[in-house]
Amino acid sequence: MRRVFLWCALSLALLLQSGPVGAQALDKVTLGTNWVAEAEHGGFYQAVADGTYKKYGLDVTILPGGPNANNRILLPVGKIDFYMTSGLLQAFDAVAQNIPTVTIAASFQKDPQVLMAHPGQGIEKFEDLKKLTILVSKEGMSGYYQWLKKDYGFTDKQVRPYTFNPQPFFADKRTAMQGYVTSEPYAVETQGKFKPVIFLLADQGFSTYSTLIETRRELVEKKPDLVQRFVDASMIGWYNYLYGDNKAANALIRKHNPEMTDALLAYSIDRMKEYGIVDSGDSMKLGIGAMTDARIKDFFDKMVRAGIVKPGLDYKRAYTLQFVNKGVGNELRPK
Repeated sequence: MRRVFLWCALSLALLLQSGPVGAQALDKVTLGTNWVAEAEHGGFYQAVADGTYKKYGLDVTILPGGPNANNRILLPVGKIDFYMTSGLLQAFDAVAQNIPTVTIAASFQKDPQVLMAHPGQGIEKFEDLKKLTILVSKEGMSGYYQWLKKDYGFTDKQVRPYTFNPQPFFADKRTAMQGYVTSEPYAVETQGKFKPVIFLLADQGFSTYSTLIETRRELVEKKPDLVQRFVDASMIGWYNYLYGDNKAANALIRKHNPEMTDALLAYSIDRMKEYGIVDSGDSMKLGIGAMTDARIKDFFDKMVRAGIVKPGLDYKRAYTLQFVNKGVGNELRPK
């Protein structure tokens, strides 16, 4: 009996030292983003701000990107655990370069990339843009514009460099400009004082997923439960950011990016909803974050046809469907 008493006393002491019964230490992970804090990162900030990550046993630090940061190189060397990349071309490139990363979820069903034109210039359908000079960034020239040339007959002659300054667009009504549907049209409306004609490339067949979550293959193999919890909590964050109370998330975004305004945050959220950027297509059944083999093959085939990726690339190594398509959070979508 004395031994039983001593054992019980020792067990009680250990429990008291370790904190409340059932309490567990949170897993610390870091998410690197690909730009300064903005509404396009809202689901992740929401999951931090409203405690969703903590409910899933995670202590998440968000490391913002920016013009002088390259968070993606921190992922394969283990400095961060997850990275928010822009699209599937980066995932394909990781395979081509034998970088040990893998895409595990797609926050955006549609890439936000748009081409914008002035109203009143006879630009009524997408093909009409071939009549204009188009301001395209260096990255755009090596990516989506190669697809536009192959599938739509756009030409290099009509391109001028886009320097992320809208003034050349304002100055010439026969000029079109690239942008994100969540951002540049707002600048045109507020600075140029007119509503541009907008064409979302995703609605014209540019079928990449966007705002993808990447991680290291090692983490998928050794800690799949942690990866699953991060994906599930992040996608619930997106539901709550779009359809719930996002005030705390927006406050955290503004803390990380003091130049962000309430007006632009509201505009971006409205455009994400209007164009189905986050929640449309397959996500309506499979849940936000959804990816499918058929969709990724479609985009890969288009990029091969455009000469952007090599046909022999083992593109299926770029992603896994292990952590998505489970309908997590679907009940949070308004009926």
